[in-house]
Amino acid sequence: MLYALICEDRDGQEDLRKATRDQHLDYISNHDIRYAGPMLADDETTMIGSIIVIEAENREAAETFAASDPYRIAGLFERVTIRPFRQVVP
Repeated sequence: MLYALICEDRDGQEDLRKATRDQHLDYISNHDIRYAGPMLADDETTMIGSIIVIEAENREAAETFAASDPYRIAGLFERVTIRPFRQVVP
């Protein structure tokens, strides 16, 4: 099953995001990620969160993945929402 993770950064944490980025990318590269990337502020350059779509056995596996993300461990995220996702396009 696919799960969409909508991860919203705490305000003013762009430096923490940059400092933890390499560990985050290493972590997600070891999972079945369909796509992922940063959400941007209205200025279209400032990163303010992440969207990750992952193939996971069940919701618990998606929650475990989210809890072990280096960004989350570092305290970057204010909120993480996990929802089942059905891809239609492409």
